[in-house]
Amino acid sequence: MATIITITNQKGGVGKTTTAAALLCSLYERGQRFLGVDLDPQGSLSFSLGLDTENCATVYDLFKGRVTIDEAITSSHGIDLLPANILLSAAELEFNRTGRELMLRGELVRVSDRYDYIIIDTPPALNVLTVNAYVASDNLVIPMVPEILSLLGVAQIKDTINTVQECYNPKLNVLGILLNKYNARLTLNREVSEMADQIARQLNTNVFKTVIRSSIAVAEAPAHGESILSYAPNSKPAEDFKHLTSEITSLLQEQKDSR
Repeated sequence: MATIITITNQKGGVGKTTTAAALLCSLYERGQRFLGVDLDPQGSLSFSLGLDTENCATVYDLFKGRVTIDEAITSSHGIDLLPANILLSAAELEFNRTGRELMLRGELVRVSDRYDYIIIDTPPALNVLTVNAYVASDNLVIPMVPEILSLLGVAQIKDTINTVQECYNPKLNVLGILLNKYNARLTLNREVSEMADQIARQLNTNVFKTVIRSSIAVAEAPAHGESILSYAPNSKPAEDFKHLTSEITSLLQEQKDSR
């Protein structure tokens, strides 16, 4: 069965989609079997991987029962992806039936044995889509940028995590907090890093040892329908994301060994 990892933070602009795309591409380079799931109505992950989401089935069609998950999964640059587009923005109003928090988990169970990893990208909100991701997941990765407001966003996730653990998914684990767009020379970055350690302890987790350094290439890559690893493979962020993948896989192995 696949290990399911959700990339989450209710604040926008912290690098969730960049992280999801980079992890998918890094796993591809390692020869792993994996699936990306785009749960953001903006369809940023789908766009970043070069998909035209106006002309393919999406996770919205899947939740509406119009297609099966096999029909909704498409491939781009060798990556299997369950895409999203703006229609998913109606989820909060349209999907109001009992058990709506379990929609994604019920679908992923059907394909989980085909993959080693499933990576879920979430919207910048704590809504029914984010809760679906948490309910379906084994682990959360929480990217943040070294800013005070980003730090507050991380702190506010705690209540949602606790609710999901108590009501739907007791095995949900926060794998770590990821410092993104990091510049060690800036005093504020170092101060926020220290505060992130405090919040990590509250979430019973740690800040990843790997930090993702800033680069203009990270902003340029999505416009070319590529992740940072394929667009600028020799850049500092690409190097960092490869290290992050190694750190994540090592932590997951430690989890398995401790069971």
